[in-house]
Amino acid sequence: MKYVRYLFLLLSLVVLAIAGFYFWLQTSMNSLIEHDKSATYITIEQGSSANQILNVLEENQIIKGTLTPKLYLRFQEKKLQLEAGDYLFPSPISPKEALNKLKNGRRRSKMLTIPEGWTRFEIAKRLVAQFPTVPALTEKEVLKLMDNTELIREFDPQATNLEGYLYPTTYDLEIGTHPKEVIRKMVQQFKSTWPSDWDNGVKETGRTKREIVTIASLIENESKVDEERAIIASVIYNRLDQGIPLGIDATNVYIAKLLNRWDGIIHKSDVEIDHPYNTRKIQGLPPGPICSPSASALQAAQNPESTKYIYYVLNVKAGDGSHNFYSTAAGFSRGKAEYQRWLAKQRGN
Repeated sequence: MKYVRYLFLLLSLVVLAIAGFYFWLQTSMNSLIEHDKSATYITIEQGSSANQILNVLEENQIIKGTLTPKLYLRFQEKKLQLEAGDYLFPSPISPKEALNKLKNGRRRSKMLTIPEGWTRFEIAKRLVAQFPTVPALTEKEVLKLMDNTELIREFDPQATNLEGYLYPTTYDLEIGTHPKEVIRKMVQQFKSTWPSDWDNGVKETGRTKREIVTIASLIENESKVDEERAIIASVIYNRLDQGIPLGIDATNVYIAKLLNRWDGIIHKSDVEIDHPYNTRKIQGLPPGPICSPSASALQAAQNPESTKYIYYVLNVKAGDGSHNFYSTAAGFSRGKAEYQRWLAKQRGN
């Protein structure tokens, strides 16, 4: 009976010791540590062992000593894989949080912002500047990468390049990402932004998906005011239905960019040129998109307002980028005259 009591006491002490160990381990691993390296990337080299990684963290004062993290990895997180990469560790941070960050295995990243309404020409220029390669790629070579229409083939079998399908947003990308991969991610983001139920909306318009993206790219250039984009869409549809040339200046700008002669001004030669994108001369839509449209413009292209408007002019009184809309030539003439007086005054200043 005495031995049973001793055995019970011994087992109780072992249980208490184990419980105490795990309590201490959890407390230590969750204790916050302040350091001065929060703005410095810490590199974990490929092939580093767990001990080597912990030594790097200790050297940079992310953890205080390696014993506790070693015990944590040995007894509690045996399957936790610590990956190579470039990491930022906020301050304060606990050893447990630091180890969990090392599961991601990502390289140093940078933000790439593609504004709404940019063409593939502006995008190529930014990719060359922000994602250099060895050997260096030229803008022309990056544009050639944008001719890979296999990325969008199922969506748009008629595409000759990726204009309109390089979705405008901000991307978080690893430094050193090749422009080819950036382009792939941008097309992938476009596809993710296009939900499957939009296909039904496209069918209701009687247009193809390519035509909807083209209309959206026109809307994107014509108005930055979300609330009026469906009205802009109605003007485009009304003109198409009535066989009236769209007369959208943004297409003339696009022609100048295609011909590598855009200098920031629409010249008479840009307006008078015989070109399939010149909506002052052609009837119907241009051959394809002229920029990267946002989700707002894509939605407006599928859901135009029901109006009789066939004209619009910048609302100079509002001064917020919105427009006045007209269903008659007389109304449009008055609005245009007001705009031209305002424009002359602006130039005079």
